[in-house]
Amino acid sequence: MDEFLRGFLPRLKTAVAGSPQAPLVFLGNFEVEEVWARGEHTLPRFSAATGSAVVNRMDEFALLLAGKGDHVVLKAPPDPGYLAYLEGLGLDLPVLHTVAAQDTQRTVTEDALADPALLAALGELAGQGATLVPHGVSVVEEELARSAGLPLAGPGADVCKAVNSKIYSRRVADGLGLRQPRGWTCESLDELAEALDHARGLLAEGRRAVVKEAFGVSGKGIVVLDNERWIERVLRMVRQRVERSGQQRIAFVVEEWVPHSGDLNYQFTVGPEGDVHFDFVKRAVTEGGVHKGHRMPARLTPAQSDPLRDAAAGIGARLARDGYTGVVGVDALLDTEGGVYPVIEINARNNMSTYQVRLQERFVDDGRCALARHYPLRLTRPLSFDALADLLRGLLLEQTGGSGLLVNNFATVNAGHAVRPGEPFDGRLYGLVVADSVAELAALDDAIAARLMSEGAIHAC
Repeated sequence: MDEFLRGFLPRLKTAVAGSPQAPLVFLGNFEVEEVWARGEHTLPRFSAATGSAVVNRMDEFALLLAGKGDHVVLKAPPDPGYLAYLEGLGLDLPVLHTVAAQDTQRTVTEDALADPALLAALGELAGQGATLVPHGVSVVEEELARSAGLPLAGPGADVCKAVNSKIYSRRVADGLGLRQPRGWTCESLDELAEALDHARGLLAEGRRAVVKEAFGVSGKGIVVLDNERWIERVLRMVRQRVERSGQQRIAFVVEEWVPHSGDLNYQFTVGPEGDVHFDFVKRAVTEGGVHKGHRMPARLTPAQSDPLRDAAAGIGARLARDGYTGVVGVDALLDTEGGVYPVIEINARNNMSTYQVRLQERFVDDGRCALARHYPLRLTRPLSFDALADLLRGLLLEQTGGSGLLVNNFATVNAGHAVRPGEPFDGRLYGLVVADSVAELAALDDAIAARLMSEGAIHAC
């Protein structure tokens, strides 16, 4: 299928809607895993209202995934200065639909469900052949599709939840004979107790282990087992929750924490006929196990990249047999000798890197390099995009072929303000730093971070 090989957006449209010209309605419901995890036994989690507000405004990433003639549902209108900046870069923007009243603690899907006028508008798009493409599909997105009369593109919630379980990841990798860290799947208390005994054995060898929820995301739902106390605590906690709920089935994975020299993320797209296209591989930037961004190109040797392509072909074929089409992201590791663990977990949904690929196609030519990351901000009042642009004068990307920061989400900068108006709040500025060399890229990144942390930035905020 020729169209399946040309450009990411037509490939995505072909995969989920059957035509490279199909109009799509994009929905940035990040951390859909939180819905998939409902009803499952979980590990201790810590989150703040401000953090949830920022995550929920990651919906604005979808603005740069969609193309002209597509549609995007957002929690609030983008900053006018930001839209003007994107248009100044020559980007064709989609039609925007914003909810009537957003709640900072709700996802964009939940906000849309509470807006009858928006539901009616989305229903009219169905008559134009449009279909709904969420970040990931849960029962909440299925409810939105039903309420609006707008068909979902791609598989439903049951398939999406099943293939996004970390238990599924391990079993698929086992079936394909792919290299993985030593690990054990746990769907009962007896299996968990046995797996934790294996973890004790790893500790006795001077190694560490981790226990992961099947649907954990962004560093949540994971506990590092580096001493006996934590092993006992996890088993006791899960046993108590099982006894209280009466639900015997659990869903965890226990794995060895392997020493590694780099985190990788690669993406492929599964087409409607089971064809698999390898989209890219990027070197992930992580901090404390939490994703912070990507470096591109990944600068891998053929001996490192070939196993990823082989793994993608095998995983994609298995996903197709199980009823999944669309975007798939896989986390992988480089070991300390430069070898590859090609599967740590499978994410059969959009990934952070998905929202960078169309920008990468346009602004990161062969021979150039880029860093996708976010810059943390501490603000005392909302910051306009125009004020940010003034602060970063000379450091923003201004044209194709240029160098600088291409902002790909501005909504997350001020998202925390509405949680506690009048108080200082945390925000994130997401962007793609583009340069002609690794040295220039590092210098730009340092200059941007310094400018944002400067005393001038605090006064500007």
